[in-house]
Amino acid sequence: MQLAGVPGFDAVIMEFIQNTLHNTVTDTVFPFLTRLGEAGAVWLILAAVLLCFKKTRTTGVLVLIAMALTFVTGELGLKNLICRPRPCHTFPEVPLLIPCPDSFSFPSGHSASSFTAAVMLFLRHKKQAWPALILAALIAFSRVFLFVHYPTDILAGALLGTLFACAVYTVYKRKFESKLH
Repeated sequence: MQLAGVPGFDAVIMEFIQNTLHNTVTDTVFPFLTRLGEAGAVWLILAAVLLCFKKTRTTGVLVLIAMALTFVTGELGLKNLICRPRPCHTFPEVPLLIPCPDSFSFPSGHSASSFTAAVMLFLRHKKQAWPALILAALIAFSRVFLFVHYPTDILAGALLGTLFACAVYTVYKRKFESKLH
């Protein structure tokens, strides 16, 4: 597979993935993982569970605030300003395992929401957050594997999510934590 017109970094990674990583296991696992990240579903469910317990309630609230800011900035702002077509639109001849989304590609919303939640969990509960960070990385990778995002979309989404998680956490620590405890 040759991805003519795609910047070198993106093309090399995508060509490698498409040419070498597809098999019956990965073709089953990655569509499942990507569905977990649809609309941030797995992270919203996790936040709802965190809200149910006094010990983790603040973390749940912080995850929801950071995810909301990430969504507004990434999905409603950046995607519609940058208007980058998805690889599945640009190269419709590539067979897909999932339907090609209608929205623009940059940044990846799956990556942004996943890293927002996982990084917030890491900032608040380091030891327990590793499974969330691994899941976030797998969900992000699934988007490139499934040919619906470029690697730079994933990196931008992960960075956006990380920045909002860190910003919300920092504001909470500086302005609210001492007042709530």
